[in-house]
Amino acid sequence: MKYSGEYTKEISFPIGGIGSGCIGLAGNGRLRDFEIFNRPNKCSYNTYTGFVVKAEDEDSVLDVRSLNGAYQDSLMGFWGGIDGGIDRCTLAGLPCFAEHTFIGEFPIAAVQLKDPHFPGEVSLMGYNPFIPLNSRDSSIPTAIFEIAFHNPTDRTLHYTAAFNFSNPVFRGVRNVYLEDSVKKGIRFETNQYPDTAPEYGHILISTDAARTSYQEYWRRNSWYEGLEMFWHDFSQYGPLTNRTFEGWMDGDITATLAAALTLKAGESKALRFVMTWYYPNCCNYWTAGQGKPTWKNYYATLWTDASAVADYVYRNAERLYADTVRFKDALYSSTLPESVLDAVCANLSVLKSPTCLRLEDGTFYGFEGCNPKSGSCEGSCSHVWNYQYALPFLFPDLERSMRDADFTYNENENGGMVFRLALPLGSKQWHFRPAADGHLGGIIKTYREWKICGDDAWLDRHWPILKRNIEYVWSPKNPDRWDPDKTGVLWGRQHHTLDRELFGPNSWLTGYYLCALKAMAEMARYRGEPYEEYLEIFERGKQWVEKNLWNGEYFYQKIDLNDLAQLDVYENCERYYNYETGEVNFQLGEGSITEQVVAQWHANLLGLGELFNKDMVRSALQAIYRYNYKKSMKEIFNPCRIFAYADEPGVIMCEWNDSVRKPILPLPYSREVMTGFEYQAAIHMISEGLTGQGEEIIQAVRGRYDGRKRNPWNEIECGSNYAWSLSSYSALLVYSGFVFNMQRKEIGFRPVVSGDCRFFWSVNDAWGTYERQDGHEVIRILYGSLPLKRLVAQTAPRRILVDGAEVSFRLEEDTAVFETALTCRDTIRFE
Repeated sequence: MKYSGEYTKEISFPIGGIGSGCIGLAGNGRLRDFEIFNRPNKCSYNTYTGFVVKAEDEDSVLDVRSLNGAYQDSLMGFWGGIDGGIDRCTLAGLPCFAEHTFIGEFPIAAVQLKDPHFPGEVSLMGYNPFIPLNSRDSSIPTAIFEIAFHNPTDRTLHYTAAFNFSNPVFRGVRNVYLEDSVKKGIRFETNQYPDTAPEYGHILISTDAARTSYQEYWRRNSWYEGLEMFWHDFSQYGPLTNRTFEGWMDGDITATLAAALTLKAGESKALRFVMTWYYPNCCNYWTAGQGKPTWKNYYATLWTDASAVADYVYRNAERLYADTVRFKDALYSSTLPESVLDAVCANLSVLKSPTCLRLEDGTFYGFEGCNPKSGSCEGSCSHVWNYQYALPFLFPDLERSMRDADFTYNENENGGMVFRLALPLGSKQWHFRPAADGHLGGIIKTYREWKICGDDAWLDRHWPILKRNIEYVWSPKNPDRWDPDKTGVLWGRQHHTLDRELFGPNSWLTGYYLCALKAMAEMARYRGEPYEEYLEIFERGKQWVEKNLWNGEYFYQKIDLNDLAQLDVYENCERYYNYETGEVNFQLGEGSITEQVVAQWHANLLGLGELFNKDMVRSALQAIYRYNYKKSMKEIFNPCRIFAYADEPGVIMCEWNDSVRKPILPLPYSREVMTGFEYQAAIHMISEGLTGQGEEIIQAVRGRYDGRKRNPWNEIECGSNYAWSLSSYSALLVYSGFVFNMQRKEIGFRPVVSGDCRFFWSVNDAWGTYERQDGHEVIRILYGSLPLKRLVAQTAPRRILVDGAEVSFRLEEDTAVFETALTCRDTIRFE
């Protein structure tokens, strides 16, 4: 996607590793949001940090300026100083480029810059390796920059790029130049913290350019002299002259690393800078009373310091970049509407944000999102992370690590699953009742992970707890009395992802129950264990819901809102009694909620078949479009958080049309729009044939994140970089009609689009593209190798070639079955 002018104002593109922290590349080329200290740090900047460039001919300096477009934040100032105005530490006082264009194709971004005074074309590219199935190389604590120059003149010119950086610690710091066979750089150190402290760490900026110069220190000052002298020095002809001091010091201690190249007329070349950081100690800073217990960051188990990280990056640079570009190009080649492709790709940036951590053993851990200076809502929250479909397909080892941690630490004494994971691992369990959607979603996700990886031993390890999980629904030890009579319907108190409890049956949470029952039946059947009871309970529940929770148009909640006595059997329900209104608080009642058939969305994606009558599901989705989707929010009363404003369109969580009763204090967040739920409903519509409606909603969501109003790489809910937005990845699965079951070594495609098409795909051992052109189909393996025994096609294939060799097969309807499993490393062609 390309952005220019005012549509770059809100952009901050995260560059960093999974669980390793990141910095933001702003829409105008500035560096911002320094979130490399194992926690969020929104709207931050590092003093005097950024790139500057100059152009020279054979005997004079032609132009010098900051490598960014015009300053775009408040001109009133935001730094809290006595003078007000723009903080000079942003380098906004330097001449900048007149025009800038931001091109963002996650995980790579570039800013193209032009100015009539600068004799050349310049671009700044930034990225961090993002290589599906390679979680190690996708977790490197680095930001890699390339500054490319093009000489459009008719003479030889010399170009210099310089990286200014200030030590982020104010006391007891020093800057140290280093040079070895791989790189030249400056290391930013402090002596203020022991090596076990959360604040302990350092940063390295480096380059592998042949011609370099540097200043370990700008002129030390308490006023303007430092920036004044740097600009004087850099504006002189030729390289910088070093300035150095001995010992540790206090203050804004800034250094500059410069690299130069010479271009003949018409030539283009690039200079590379690598920023690496090393803050090895994480701590639980968000839980009161725990005294900041610490553990090692995952990357600290791989590298000893920032220099070792940089060495790894340089020595593997071509491979890391090539694999990242191969993934990006494959993903962006997918035949999706522009807004859908944008939603799928842009939201992958959540995985590079401080929403995500990797624990010492590599376990993936996620907040729900990011507050400005802290994680938002701890604990890999099971009911929130239910919605995301990117991690399990792109990094299945990380997704399985979430299941492993959940099952190891979160089962309570009664078999219920706590929905937040306490840190450090092994800490006292988070104390709250299980959430119905989170508890049952764990079963569904385990089934998904097993289908993606095909690892029976992994399933065996978790099977006993899965059985306890489903039995908890019926257990007399379940204080919330979900389904003690095995009716297939959830009846009791049901905590859920909207942070309250529903009382009484509803298709939303009972749908999760039905989906979990089908998943349990599938896994039990495979294992040769009794599975019939799961299906019997499922059938009872399905029939009851369709008969009792259907109003002819959509599914609703069955509850007598005026029966306060129904709460008496549960503890701690005071907030739900409303004696002023005579109603039970925070219920759905007869309203239309976006999540009424969310479980069918999961079932469609995972091949679990019908949970509810297909015509009813389609009608319910049409009702969501009719009632919940608002083409303008201007006349919508919203006492909740405001994520869509004025004439912006969006899908509100719940709506009560004029013919039904609305509770006086209804379900929380009912008037909000939340992108993860909007994507879920829209993509489900597309999978059920309501393509126009679904695409309209997705376009509406991405229109709100246009770079001018909001950051396209940061969809917000309870904080920035919110995990729900990763539900958008499921659009890729739906459009491609992706079929997978690696336990059976089965893969296939049934695209919902007609004609020629191409789609990215990924499973446990390989990723690549599927293409259909002129009646011929080909699966390309671009990374890894694919074990294959069964190939699913829209129409039965007549001929199949694997890695160029024709293979024999038998047909089971539209599925080709090979006599023995094959290992595919290049292409699978069939027609």
